[in-house]
Amino acid sequence: MSQSFAKTFASDNYSGVHSAIMQALIDANVGHVAAYGYDEYTDALQQIIREHFGKDAHAFAVFNGTGANVLGLQALMPRWGAVICAESAHIHQDESTAPQVVGGLKLLPVASTDGKLSPELIKSQLYNIGSEHRAQPAVVYISQTTECGTCYTLDELRNICQTAHEHNLKVFVDGARLSNAAVHLGVGFRQMITDTGVDMLSFGGTKNGMMMGECLITFDDKLAQSMRFLRKVGLQTASKMRFISAQFIALLSNNLYLENAKNANDMATLLAEKLQALGITPLYPVQSNGVFVRLSDQQSAAARQKYAFYDWDGFDGNDGKVVRLMCSFDTTVAEVEDLVALIAKG
Repeated sequence: MSQSFAKTFASDNYSGVHSAIMQALIDANVGHVAAYGYDEYTDALQQIIREHFGKDAHAFAVFNGTGANVLGLQALMPRWGAVICAESAHIHQDESTAPQVVGGLKLLPVASTDGKLSPELIKSQLYNIGSEHRAQPAVVYISQTTECGTCYTLDELRNICQTAHEHNLKVFVDGARLSNAAVHLGVGFRQMITDTGVDMLSFGGTKNGMMMGECLITFDDKLAQSMRFLRKVGLQTASKMRFISAQFIALLSNNLYLENAKNANDMATLLAEKLQALGITPLYPVQSNGVFVRLSDQQSAAARQKYAFYDWDGFDGNDGKVVRLMCSFDTTVAEVEDLVALIAKG
């Protein structure tokens, strides 16, 4: 059944399109331009991605996050390879069987208390190397930020990349909320991704004010030569690619990506502070735009009279009372205060 809400705390995917990005779509909707990425907007996207990620970055616009993750992992792996990921990883918990059915990917999930992998957790999967009877670890998949809303530090990213590369593994970052991580860390994308040694990134826009579209970024010239073909085979080549590219150009211009992500992060921090004042403590450090808390049935029911949000079952052995409250680029102080007031009445 379809539903519509004025505002929610369910997901940053529920939010609308930022007015500047909508205007960019309108501006791009003029005349005929070449299809399949051979257009001036996609050329300009390459330039702005390099400004943010460095001169060796190659950008490939795609339709959505699941497609970006599956395609990116496929591009990095041999057919006999496997992906090391956290048990809470998006590709393990939230992308159905797309990694297996569409990507042919073997996942090696590892238990983690905060959504993060570490060198030690990665090494726990490095056994039976060279045995044809076991899928061979080939890629480390991490999310920045994680599914628990936590954020890898630069040192943690460097250590993961160093460990992976020492064992001939590639590192893939799911950056659906990378802008939120940049705000939290106070660093640019190049410092966080390129300089730490990440091999490939799926850079997200949908959760940060775009209508649709993600961007795969590789720093390998040889792999970049294959990506146009792999993207087509992976069903991710947009015929009217200018409309994805134009959105990213608007998002990455005039610090809009930071402005949007900062509001979402700030509202989550405010929400966490106000909930703590009620004696409700977040389960994880609030380092992005998500707040995970344990609410009673009465508190959840009271809040859901007006706002939608997701139950967050199945992680860390929680008792089924955990909910995820997500803030967006357009969440306001008044909405945060209203939500907390409803919870307080429950």
